[in-house]
Amino acid sequence: MKTMQTNVVTPDGSVYSGETEMVSVKTPDGELGIMPSHLPLVTPLAIGAIRIKKDSKVELIAVSGGFMEVRPDEVNILAESAERPSEIDITRARAAKERAQRRLDEAKRDNIDFKRAELALKRAINRLEVSESKI
Repeated sequence: MKTMQTNVVTPDGSVYSGETEMVSVKTPDGELGIMPSHLPLVTPLAIGAIRIKKDSKVELIAVSGGFMEVRPDEVNILAESAERPSEIDITRARAAKERAQRRLDEAKRDNIDFKRAELALKRAINRLEVSESKI
């Protein structure tokens, strides 16, 4: 099967680099799947999981936004943050989710920092979903 070079990098360094068969990401407009020979594209990323298919297996990486650049033989993902399931501290992610949910409830009541609280909750939920995924 045809492959493409896929790189996932953050300000802290490389998270993934290798040949892949397909990459799926979440964008503000919905899900987007990329296969080798895709037309060139640049798109922002939403909070979500990157799904990387290689050797008929799928690997997930939790990202908190960023950008994806697609070339016919290469995909470069520049993420604000990115974590593989093995790197996610589940206890810490659950605590972050609870904290974010409390802040969101307070923001609704007090009408302050609603967007910030909502984004924190989305990030925490994404990390938990990726860490607990059984793909």
